[in-house]
Amino acid sequence: MERIKYNSDVMKFMSLFESLTGAKLKDCIANGSIMFIVQESEMGKAIGKKGSNIKRMENLLNKGVRLVEFNGDVCKFVANLVYPSKADDIREEDGIVSIYVRDAKAKGIIIGRDRHRINMLNSVVKRYFDVEEVKVV
Repeated sequence: MERIKYNSDVMKFMSLFESLTGAKLKDCIANGSIMFIVQESEMGKAIGKKGSNIKRMENLLNKGVRLVEFNGDVCKFVANLVYPSKADDIREEDGIVSIYVRDAKAKGIIIGRDRHRINMLNSVVKRYFDVEEVKVV
């Protein structure tokens, strides 16, 4: 697991999000758009009625906002990270998390252009779980 460090901008984003939505955050990752990792069972509060909280955050920050619900099970957490893409199966064996996808289009979306999304997925999962790699099969 990596040690998590926050800069002042990320701390401001987290404080603003928690005060605006009332939902508890686990983490915030800012790289172009902003990904908020919400505590388990706090997703409804974070989204708000008809997505009102997300829209308000996007307007305030002038950036895209993505919400992901944390889960203590690495496989369920990875499933939450790749959503809305559907994985046929996600398994963790010997520190390697394998995402099984039959559909080539979904596989391409999960990997991303220049492996950008799978690299981001790897770094986020390594922040919380002791895994070597996340790969798409």
